[in-house]
Amino acid sequence: MDNVGKKFKAIMATGNYAENYRKLMDEVYADPEVENFIESNRDALTDESIKKSASSLYEFVNKRDAMLNGKDTYAHGYEPKLVVNNHAIEVSYQPTQAYLTKVWERQIRDNIQDLGMSKALQNANINDYYHEENPARENALVHALDFIDAYENNPQEYHKGFYIYGSFGVGKSYLLSAIAHRLANDNIKTTFLHFPSFAMDMKALINSKTDSVGNQVDRVKKVPVLMIDDIGADSMSAWIRDDILGVILEYRMQNQLSTFFSSNFSMEQLEKEHLAITAKGDFEPLKAKRLMERIKFLATPIEVNGKNLRND
Repeated sequence: MDNVGKKFKAIMATGNYAENYRKLMDEVYADPEVENFIESNRDALTDESIKKSASSLYEFVNKRDAMLNGKDTYAHGYEPKLVVNNHAIEVSYQPTQAYLTKVWERQIRDNIQDLGMSKALQNANINDYYHEENPARENALVHALDFIDAYENNPQEYHKGFYIYGSFGVGKSYLLSAIAHRLANDNIKTTFLHFPSFAMDMKALINSKTDSVGNQVDRVKKVPVLMIDDIGADSMSAWIRDDILGVILEYRMQNQLSTFFSSNFSMEQLEKEHLAITAKGDFEPLKAKRLMERIKFLATPIEVNGKNLRND
């Protein structure tokens, strides 16, 4: 159809309003969407009500064609729809699917505090988690789905997280991110924290004038669901272990907040080979054991193995 809006302006520029207006409205009534709508709602409409609804029909065709031609309208993100109201045809502006998708994506971004999530994990989907012919991955997936179901049905109750461990590239971080995205989709606040990057940020904040270590730790420790990714990947100072990680885990244990971990170490290895030895080489097994007790309270160990998916 030619641009109805331009034709309407042309009518206004002439003196023969009635004839030109009739021709314009003939095109509007002949529009396939208009015809189908009138036919589908014939029981609720009379010829007189259709005639009185001419301005609404014109508005619908004009705005729809403007959107199809890529022109912005005053109702950005909304598209015109014809509706019947009290035996008359009206135009209702409803959000487009593209707009709803943007709102949904923004909601997910707002519900996930991203502290070091890699680009590859930013669109993680639990439905895409690789588990075929791998009992360990299948077991991890079942536990993840059970947690999501339990948390969504009763978010006020404490739900213990997981300590997912295994070799490089077996999907540990992906699964944590996928759980976070599924929960965020249901309006549950989560934080995905890449621990080595977080530790570096904490050290940088010591000399920062814009934020404080305490403020950042406070935000992290209180989030409803926390994912601590790649714990044990780098050597840890006593300060990071005791005053940062220890404070976060102590608060979450005392307040029973769901917490997840991923690591290349088993729990025993993390305690003896990582937490007990500081970056300076000091051996502090009692402090490591105390921290490990908090991790065990917060998370159930789940081993994931198999081939390195990063090489596929």
